[in-house]
Amino acid sequence: MEGLGEGLMATQQLYIYNTLAHIKQPFKSITPDHVGMYVCGPTVYGDGHLGHARPAITFDILFRYLQHIGYKVRYVRNITDVGHLEHDADEGEDKIAKKARLEQKEPMEVVQYYMNRYHKAMEALNVLPPSIEPHASGHIIEQIAYVQKILDAGYAYVSEGSVYFDVKKYAEKFHYGILSGRNINELLDTTRELDGQSEKREACDFALWKKAAPEHIMHWPSPWSEGFPGWHLECSTMSEKYLGEEFDIHGGGLDLLFPHHECEIAQSCAAKGHPTVHYWMHNNMITIDGKKMGKSYGNFITLDEFFQGTHPKLQQAYSPMTIRFFILMAHYRSTVDFSNEALQSAEKGMKRMMEGYGSIARMKASATSPETSETLKLIETLEQKMYEAMNDDLTTPIVISNLYELVSLINKVIDGQVKIDAAGIQKATDVMKTFLIDILGMKDESAAGADSSKNDAYKGAVDLLLEVRAQAKANKDWATSDLIRNKLAELGFAVKDTKDGATWTL
Repeated sequence: MEGLGEGLMATQQLYIYNTLAHIKQPFKSITPDHVGMYVCGPTVYGDGHLGHARPAITFDILFRYLQHIGYKVRYVRNITDVGHLEHDADEGEDKIAKKARLEQKEPMEVVQYYMNRYHKAMEALNVLPPSIEPHASGHIIEQIAYVQKILDAGYAYVSEGSVYFDVKKYAEKFHYGILSGRNINELLDTTRELDGQSEKREACDFALWKKAAPEHIMHWPSPWSEGFPGWHLECSTMSEKYLGEEFDIHGGGLDLLFPHHECEIAQSCAAKGHPTVHYWMHNNMITIDGKKMGKSYGNFITLDEFFQGTHPKLQQAYSPMTIRFFILMAHYRSTVDFSNEALQSAEKGMKRMMEGYGSIARMKASATSPETSETLKLIETLEQKMYEAMNDDLTTPIVISNLYELVSLINKVIDGQVKIDAAGIQKATDVMKTFLIDILGMKDESAAGADSSKNDAYKGAVDLLLEVRAQAKANKDWATSDLIRNKLAELGFAVKDTKDGATWTL
């Protein structure tokens, strides 16, 4: 497999589900050991919600895993700050301009404010920043040039200062609907009337450039009019600028499949004469009461509301790592329905997992024996299963299931039910760190923001108390032993006595 070093992973092949082909396919990058990946980012006119967290976490997992197996990844995730009109249509008010008007701010003031909040939420969720984060408004010149290429190729027309993509003309040579499965004849036969429809030759034609109305406050000069780019155009333009005329992976939410991604394919083929993306990947939706969660439906819960527990539908606050774990407990292509019960289950599972990872440091090594060799083999088997799950289209629920198995094994070692030697302890440590921390991107929230030296001192102090307690027990000083245990319990520490000594969790 390209990009992989020696050892266990070298025998593995990564498969990903290609929406374009409707099947899982072996992943092979265009350039050996390098991957170009573009993911549609947010339109920054409001706070991020759970629906925004899912694609961010999904493609963060892909980004992390590709790097883990040896690829150098250029990850581009855009910021939409112009051209995204209400209802994802070609008419209406720009979403950001509307927010600016309502709040009596400059549009870029709105963009900066909500982009900063988005970045803060992503950092809390432990989502790695992309390699490049281009803004649509920063690439107007490139978008104008891209429109001109499509016009020169004969797949667009100018109408009253706007430029529209000619879907009917395009369909004479290319397959419009190749990604979404939409029937071109049905699209062409539509008789639905829209505002400004007279500008278009066909209802399904879409804007590449829109002439700005006098009240439109975000506009730029172009050969056709003072106006602004169409929503779909920015992604075709910026993906090519930073990843080339052909690149490996384009990702986004399933709600973007049509019209956004279908139109991207059409724009790229019209301008270049060939497709640009080799693998299309889409995460499924977050639903609430069975309906897609989103701003347009007014049924969304912002990430800050989750973190603070301030939304009426929330029974409690949920930490960023609980949200991340909740999303990873389902495969990225499956629908996830919000419920407090599911989030509470994720919270318990996440805490159990992090406690298991923390318990490894307290594991006592046994002398090497056939029993310890069997334990090491079991750990290696679990590791193999986790790689198989990741290579099978990023099946994180199976990874989590096997991590639970490993945590159970760790607890059995601590309880003295299973023997393990130093090699087994090191292997368990490495596997937990690789999958839980490096690939799934989980982190210990109890130490969040704490200085590592202070955190070590805090753990050392608790261990010292348990040593004092152990000495008291050895001296049959039961009063002191019980006092230490009870006081720790009052502070939230669970102390468990094993044959190898006491362990604690918080």
